[in-house]
Amino acid sequence: MLEPEYYDTLETRDWQEREIQQFQALGPHLQTAKENAPYFRDILADIDPGAVTSRAALAGLPITSKSDLGGLQRKTPPLAGMANVAADNFLRLYQSPGPTYEPEAAGKDWWRFGRALYATGVRPGDIIHNAFSYHLTPAAMMVETGAQAIGCTVVPAGTAPTEQQLQAISHLRPSVYTGTPSFLKILLDRAVEGGIDVGSLSKALVSGEALPDALRRDFDGHGIRCLQAYASADLGLIAYESKARDGLIVDERIIVEIVRPGSGDPVPDGVIGEVVVTTLNREYPLIRFATGDLSSVIAGVSPCGRTNMRLSGWKGRADQSCKVKGMFVTPSQIAAVVKRHAEIGKARLVVDRQDGKDRMTLICEVAGGNEDLGASIAETLHSQCNLNGAVELVETGSLANDGLVIEDKRAAG
Repeated sequence: MLEPEYYDTLETRDWQEREIQQFQALGPHLQTAKENAPYFRDILADIDPGAVTSRAALAGLPITSKSDLGGLQRKTPPLAGMANVAADNFLRLYQSPGPTYEPEAAGKDWWRFGRALYATGVRPGDIIHNAFSYHLTPAAMMVETGAQAIGCTVVPAGTAPTEQQLQAISHLRPSVYTGTPSFLKILLDRAVEGGIDVGSLSKALVSGEALPDALRRDFDGHGIRCLQAYASADLGLIAYESKARDGLIVDERIIVEIVRPGSGDPVPDGVIGEVVVTTLNREYPLIRFATGDLSSVIAGVSPCGRTNMRLSGWKGRADQSCKVKGMFVTPSQIAAVVKRHAEIGKARLVVDRQDGKDRMTLICEVAGGNEDLGASIAETLHSQCNLNGAVELVETGSLANDGLVIEDKRAAG
């Protein structure tokens, strides 16, 4: 009997049906968070959860930035009051660099990683060589719980020495590799050098690093179909690649928005912005959680038949704060300038040096403008940043679609 192509029917439901079902679940989810998680009780104090029935309504909720998580947790340990249950009711607690801390609760495939594994071609009976770290970070357990949900055996390779891992692959004959793409490259090169048979590997799911096309072609040459997963320690699986290799498909248990960095305002499909995630996770309900990653939405349905939103992949970091004349300037300040002037469609602050001194120029896309508008924007820029800056008005579409709100040219000068 052939295994089905899809993990479940959620992957191929009509996109409108998905939106309706997710937002029907979101209202009660927000209510539970507001009742049980002190952090969300505070920031949602003036919000009626039952009224959040659309993406437009969701966009009115406050953002919580990943970059602020460490400070929030230090202020209110251990989890900043963001959990619906006490810390001692979780199955595991992890630490990521920063440090920040993340929980894992009991339950089948709590990180939702089985969907990414299944899309890679992993099926019951596969043996998975898992080279993600088992020490304090949750990546390895994301694979473990996903593998258990499918019905696979896992070799917990972790960060064991390369030669030891090659011995295990040669002897145990796993069909799947999970880990970073760079370490898979190391394993394959060492195997060739040492004449070690690792030919059992035919599938790989990689994460934690970029997967360049050249490296993917190298894996293809070894007979390994390599796909990517986009995940984080706090959110679990965010999006995953299918055999179509045409964008990253958003997981079924989260809602993703792409927003203008620093503002929280959604941008149109195709425009690069910051990835913001709302989870439908009962125990740890992160709501409008700004990841700090840049991406964009690919319009249309994946050729593989999965109907959820697709992301174009990692396009850089959204936290573009920089120091000018000894003072920090942030994307949120530039977003405030844009909001103050309806004529501005898009803006970018360019920071460079002239005669050895820092200089700011705010480039604003406007449909039409004059000197008075430029002077008014310059006044707003000064009020937001406490710094003087020039304003340059340009035609709509002049700025590159790369997600940059602040471009610091000083390092290249």
